[in-house]
Amino acid sequence: MRLGVNVPNFGPGTDPGALRQWARTVEGLGFDLLMVSDHVVITPDVAEQYPAPFYEPFTTLAWLAGVTDRVRLGTTVLIVPYRHPLLVARMAANLNDLSGGRLVLGAGVGWAREEFAALGVPFHQRGALTDEYLQTIRAAWEHTGDYRTANIPLWIGGNSDAALRRAVHIGDAWHPLRFTLPWLRAALERLTTIADEHGRPVPALQPRIALRLATSPVTGPDRLTGEGTLDQVADDLEQLRLLGADTVLLDPFNGDPDETLRPGDAWRDLAAVAALDIAVR
Repeated sequence: MRLGVNVPNFGPGTDPGALRQWARTVEGLGFDLLMVSDHVVITPDVAEQYPAPFYEPFTTLAWLAGVTDRVRLGTTVLIVPYRHPLLVARMAANLNDLSGGRLVLGAGVGWAREEFAALGVPFHQRGALTDEYLQTIRAAWEHTGDYRTANIPLWIGGNSDAALRRAVHIGDAWHPLRFTLPWLRAALERLTTIADEHGRPVPALQPRIALRLATSPVTGPDRLTGEGTLDQVADDLEQLRLLGADTVLLDPFNGDPDETLRPGDAWRDLAAVAALDIAVR
């Protein structure tokens, strides 16, 4: 099983130098994948959780492609309705080419109503727009006949039943975001049922989990996967492996933007996980 890291591309501690150091740390620790988030307009609802500066993902990943050699690069998740699908298809294909085939395109529908309004995109149509745009992106890649676009994995993010259906019909993988293990087991049963009903293969499982190390065990039914002692995190990763996860993305950001001023805390936790007896390459 391969491991990746969700790198904060926002917040008061984020700048080009910090992003470069994040990338070199992630690659240096042996992780397989580096992913960043997506917002275009930092409206009040976005800023409450992800304050400026917020570095646009395609631009950021192009920058990081030039300062890394091996680590895969991706979005968790690109908000599909925000951009014309042909523009996304071109940018993704170019980034994949420029990075030597290292792009993973994680895609989702978005949640920030004020940001949708600022961009002139109808919020209540975001699901239908996402389906339409993803199909257009795939068709654009196929139309080029270029082998360099054929290997861009498309991960469908989201925890709703609509996301499960989208993953079955359009995606290469399902990319659930922060969850408990009991919830995931039930959701995987629903995913298999949807795939069987439509005569389609079950998408691969590529989850994103919290990384929140504690000195004493965290208990209770609401404990997130990846939250607790290092032994608990190691067991969570083993359970995900048994459930079929090929890549697990670790998300060390726990909600306080000031964390971006202290990246060493996250790097320490990531180093502890990298030292576990788990393949991170």
